Amino acid sequence: MPSATEEPFRPREKLFEKQKYFQNISKHTYLKGPFDKITSVAIPAAFAATSLFLIGRGIYNMSHGIGKKE
Repeated sequence: MPSATEEPFRPREKLFEKQKYFQNISKHTYLKGPFDKITSVAIPAAFAATSLFLIGRGIYNMSHGIGKKE
């Protein structure tokens, strides 16, 4: 069992500073951190663009008979 005098992982001042930052910000919850635009917007958009490109290429190849196995 941890003792009552054990130091916290993070200083309280830093914690209060972060809490104030996140509570006062007006953006959506999932975009509050500094790198959240990359993980919440850019990566899914890249996956969607790549999949649409590959689907389009597949339809084009099928309609023109490209890449058929004999």
